[in-house]
Amino acid sequence: MANQPQLLLVDGMALLFRAFYATAPSGQFMFNDQGIPTNGVQGFLRHLLLAIENRKPTHVAVCWDMGNKTFRHKLFDGYKANRSAPPVEMVPQFDLAKEMIDAFGIPNIGVAGFEADDCIGTLAKHAQQEADISIVTGDRDLLQLLDQRINVDLLQKGYGNYRSYTEQAFCQHYGVSPQQFIDVKALMGDSSDGYPGVHGIGEKTAMKLIKQFGSIELMLDNLELLPKGQKMKISTDLDMLHLSRKLAKINCHAPVTLNFDEASYQGVQDSFVEKVNTLGMKLVKYDLVQLRWKQMELDHSGSGM
Repeated sequence: MANQPQLLLVDGMALLFRAFYATAPSGQFMFNDQGIPTNGVQGFLRHLLLAIENRKPTHVAVCWDMGNKTFRHKLFDGYKANRSAPPVEMVPQFDLAKEMIDAFGIPNIGVAGFEADDCIGTLAKHAQQEADISIVTGDRDLLQLLDQRINVDLLQKGYGNYRSYTEQAFCQHYGVSPQQFIDVKALMGDSSDGYPGVHGIGEKTAMKLIKQFGSIELMLDNLELLPKGQKMKISTDLDMLHLSRKLAKINCHAPVTLNFDEASYQGVQDSFVEKVNTLGMKLVKYDLVQLRWKQMELDHSGSGM
């Protein structure tokens, strides 16, 4: 719709981790003059600036995990239990990334007990009646949020490269709806998040089952139609199947709200440029120059100059 707000929701955790591990294996931690590693923050900011250049939002917010434990850990002790502590070089970059977003003049959003995914889902669903929403992430789980006026840009290798999904494009690509994708995840589990789903059911079989029956509930109502092996696997892991679905589903009722005035994007702030220079973030400077030039061109074209 013309003249509608364009809200960009950024998965801060996914982008920061991706940026950090893009250079960490080779030891390129990019320590600045203060001895602070900045590789993850610089990469994260490059992703952010390029997403703004790509989507040209009127409003922007960045969502974060807050602490280690969430309601999912209370449901299942093994949730993300297989993940090791972040490297020491990354630890100071969590707070530094949020400081940079403060200087950028847009809100950092997060709440204890919930993940960044839940905050993004809550804000997106609440705002979709008044804004067109783009979610930038590296996490395929967020595809379940696709809806009318909610799109997802999945980061690909490098900077500024996305695989962009609308609800319609997702359905055409996978043959299931974004909501049905939750049931697929429940069946196949998620090794990175540490929940198994149904043992012996992989993504291909999970997709086939949900395409065939439409939902976990209808599949369970028709177990007698399944091959003996699949029926046995599902019956044996029934409790874990239901638990996995709770773990896979993004909670779109987290206690977070978005102040649209605070999230209004007014271009690159001088405070942000100053912070970039103070912290010696050389990689970000080129993107800043490019973005400012393009903003100036847009301002001139908009004023008829």
